[in-house]
Amino acid sequence: MTRTLDKTLVLAGDVGGTKTNLGLFLKGKGRPVPKVIETFSSQAAPDLESIVRQFLEIHKVSVTHACFGVAGPVIDGKSKTTNLPWNIYEDRIKKKFNFHHVELVNDLTATAMAIPILNKDEFFALNQADPKKDQNLALIAPGTGLGKAMLISQDGRYLPVPSEGGHADYAPNNEAEIKLWQYLHQQYGHVSIERVVSGSGLVNIYNWFKDSGRLSEPEWLKIKIKEMDPAKAVTEAALVSKNPGCVEVLNMFVSIFGAVAGNLALTGMATGGVYLGGGIPPKILSKLKENIFMEAFTNKGRFKGFLERIPVKVVLNDKAALIGAAYCAMMVK
Repeated sequence: MTRTLDKTLVLAGDVGGTKTNLGLFLKGKGRPVPKVIETFSSQAAPDLESIVRQFLEIHKVSVTHACFGVAGPVIDGKSKTTNLPWNIYEDRIKKKFNFHHVELVNDLTATAMAIPILNKDEFFALNQADPKKDQNLALIAPGTGLGKAMLISQDGRYLPVPSEGGHADYAPNNEAEIKLWQYLHQQYGHVSIERVVSGSGLVNIYNWFKDSGRLSEPEWLKIKIKEMDPAKAVTEAALVSKNPGCVEVLNMFVSIFGAVAGNLALTGMATGGVYLGGGIPPKILSKLKENIFMEAFTNKGRFKGFLERIPVKVVLNDKAALIGAAYCAMMVK
């Protein structure tokens, strides 16, 4: 039996390869209500416990229940994070902070749990398809890495299904993408989808364009790439400076992203909708509004019409994973 914590503060975490968000939440009418949220550098910390300790030293409150969405596979209450050198254990956190209940879930599972309780204005629709009630939902989220998750509709409620599908094989769709695959295969051996559809994936595409002579790197961009996050530099060069080479790089990224999202929709029969989460989609919303993404999403031969009827929405709330983790912390078995 599940009971809900009504007036107790819970600790929620969204643990990513770049940053970790922690928050204290109270139960609200429709969804958890944040009381305080703090952001920490994941790269600067030796482990999750040090961040939790720092947070609780700032906010001296009594917490008994916690849930952390972790960017990595979670098996038997343990996770080795994919883009961080961390090993996270439910039991260790529970013991160290004297919590009654601690749960680790995949970060995309946490985000997926938030989707049904987010408001309409926290999404941006990329097409005009109507969602089908009580049907499966799919979530795909490029950021530091690439995450996927499903929400399976069963008996009027959604069951979250974690996935490590971001590490499945990248499948090229045209001659240029085949050449990109060959370039990445020489570097990595196995070319996962995450090597292409993520922040580092965008940089991989840029480097292939540069190394293959498809673009000439201007000096100002070379400096920017050295001084700031390379993916951000390339994105800004495409969206703000309209550098032709970077525009082509971003177009290819968005097309591959659309194809991968369409594959997920087919795999999960996600007729309830496909949701684009993670840090990247809101930042490239103007590009996603163009036809490139949706054309690639629906370009599945005989199933083109099927995919055209699936709503596709960008998740605009960058704290969705934290909200989902708080919801999870409030549902005590």
